[in-house]
Amino acid sequence: MLRVTNLDRSVAFYRDVLGMRELRRQDYSEGRFTLAFIGYQSETEGAVLELTHNWDTHSYELGNAYGHVALEVDDAAAACALVKEKGGKVVREAGPMKHGTTVIAFVEDPDGYKIEFIEHRPQ
Repeated sequence: MLRVTNLDRSVAFYRDVLGMRELRRQDYSEGRFTLAFIGYQSETEGAVLELTHNWDTHSYELGNAYGHVALEVDDAAAACALVKEKGGKVVREAGPMKHGTTVIAFVEDPDGYKIEFIEHRPQ
């Protein structure tokens, strides 16, 4: 679950920049929050992200326990190019990880959460 400051902006990023689908959304007016679930496939077929928008909270500190969300991609450089083309922010271009050979890259969502692209390596 990620807490976001502007739900529509965040859903647009994950949908339009990363290619996910909004699967469902529900307002909880008594609690003054909205939950949106996004992913590449249905919740019964794979993992999804829960985005939480607390209506009265306008900023968050990301904290030092959170690392990042990781997504496997076919081509990390191509994924970065697509993110840039769609107005997203690449914070680490595709290249080998430190102390290894796996190709990775990092992008950032509108709230500053890091998303790692891990390039698929055939087995």
